[in-house]
Amino acid sequence: MAKEPRSTYSTTGTAGFDGGAPLANTPKPKGKGKWKITAVLVLLVLPLAAFALWVTVTLNYSYSTGERAGFVQKLSNKGWVCKTWEGELALANGPNVMPEIFRFTVRDGKVADQLYNSLGRQVKLSYEQHIGVPTQCFGETEYYVNTIEVIGGSPPAAGGSAPQGTTPAAVPLPTPGVTPAPAPAPAPAAVPAVVPAAVPAVVPAAVPPVVPAAVPAPGRIP
Repeated sequence: MAKEPRSTYSTTGTAGFDGGAPLANTPKPKGKGKWKITAVLVLLVLPLAAFALWVTVTLNYSYSTGERAGFVQKLSNKGWVCKTWEGELALANGPNVMPEIFRFTVRDGKVADQLYNSLGRQVKLSYEQHIGVPTQCFGETEYYVNTIEVIGGSPPAAGGSAPQGTTPAAVPLPTPGVTPAPAPAPAPAAVPAVVPAAVPAVVPAAVPPVVPAAVPAPGRIP
């Protein structure tokens, strides 16, 4: 007898057979990706927030305040990326004494213009000292000048002193190729005439009159 072919049955779509239903994709946990993003944001945001807080505290709270008086001898706008105004003040300690140099920073443009116009003159600077300011983008020194007051003129020349508030007269420079005219000779000083001293008149002394001696009469014997 011939064998009958074995019949096959498809269970797809048949109710009551779980083994024939298509398998669904297993869902992945959702919390793992968010944790990585949160970690990256924390590593970036926290350092920036700490830096901003540090800068705010150091720039708004001063360690000390004071004033310095001297002659402004240098002011420049310097820096590779962050431009700041840096200056030098020569403190007048006394005659024949090397001046002490006070280096400062200016953050206000108006104060920088006033300092630029007072180069070489005696001024009084009011400053605030800020310690721990990060980087040099906010200044190369700890001393930030906020006001300026001009109190004098140019520094005295070597070997002498000039009064405050006066500027020596400018001496004209000779022009190349032009012979300067000779200076006029100074007028001779007037010699006062010699007045002879008055000679007192000589009054002759009074001569007493000569009285003749008594001569006895002749023939008469005394």
